[in-house]
Amino acid sequence: MKAINIPIIIPTYEPDQRLIDLLTELMDKNIGPVIIVNDGSGHEYNGYFEKAEELIAPLNGMILKHDINKGKGRALKDAFLFLLNNYPDLIGCVTADSDGQHTPECIEKVQRELMEHPYDLILGVRDFDDPEVPSKSRMGNKLTRKVLRFLCGVNVSDTQTGLRGISREFMKGLVEIPGERFEFETRMLVDSKDKVRIREVEIETVYDSKENHSTHFNPVKDSIRIYKIFGGIFLKFLLSSLSSCAIDLGLFYLLCKALKSGSNGVIYVLYATIGARVVSATYNFLVNYILVFKSKEGHVKSAIKYIILAVAQMMLSAGLVTLFAGIFPNAQELFIKIPVDVLLFFCSYYLQHEYVYRNRKAVLG
Repeated sequence: MKAINIPIIIPTYEPDQRLIDLLTELMDKNIGPVIIVNDGSGHEYNGYFEKAEELIAPLNGMILKHDINKGKGRALKDAFLFLLNNYPDLIGCVTADSDGQHTPECIEKVQRELMEHPYDLILGVRDFDDPEVPSKSRMGNKLTRKVLRFLCGVNVSDTQTGLRGISREFMKGLVEIPGERFEFETRMLVDSKDKVRIREVEIETVYDSKENHSTHFNPVKDSIRIYKIFGGIFLKFLLSSLSSCAIDLGLFYLLCKALKSGSNGVIYVLYATIGARVVSATYNFLVNYILVFKSKEGHVKSAIKYIILAVAQMMLSAGLVTLFAGIFPNAQELFIKIPVDVLLFFCSYYLQHEYVYRNRKAVLG
């Protein structure tokens, strides 16, 4: 394997001896080249970087420097740009952390996997059932996995891993996406959907003792940045759905008023539901296709899948509302319809991002 085609990027801020230990092992095993990004560390850390430069020089390594701390996301993107502009035969890169959590063997394992699958996103995943994993990390990963899966349709075992193999083509797109700090790695996972396949390789789970372990991850500020990504994705869908819901409920109410007097029983509810849903679903499809999911799926193919989903959702809504209107004849139909449609709303969101607007042909490779 020509390792120079897959350099290793190590962003670091205020490093300690763990960086030097990692570099020493990498150089002993002839794993490289290594591109280090000094993300605005102070002058008191110059000794570490001088030693690092000495260690990585034999394999044509290099240190990039930020004058001030700009965040892990910006450090990675600047390293991507450097590699894209200076390595014409680049296959991709491997990103690794400087805090001792990634061993040379695991880094090389991800490097080999990317060599074998040069169009994929390779994740070095840890075993979160390992008793060495702190409970906060285990719970945080479990929650983020579920949110990422439901809101974005991306299913991975380790959302927090910094050990990743990234293809050249995917790197080109990543330099343009938002995210300057730790949230960039979450953006990367979100952006992978329908663009690259994700492959996972199991890596060693390494955690320092509580006394020795240090991290620049701010559990409050950085968690907010990460979950703002999910909130922004869901908010667009929510606004689209709320506006179409307003159209649907408004038309439903008007049609119920118009049809109720001349109807036998509660069959008018079915007609009102169908009429309102046809108009609101057409509006909702266009907004979601163009603005929310920004789909590259063919219009006709997406429309067919959307119609199937809309009809199924409409029939479920009509059937459930009609059922409960019969059970509770004195209840206002509108107040029966609202909770029914809220439940169907969450089901619809998942099915839309996972099946209706998903463009599987866009995946590289």
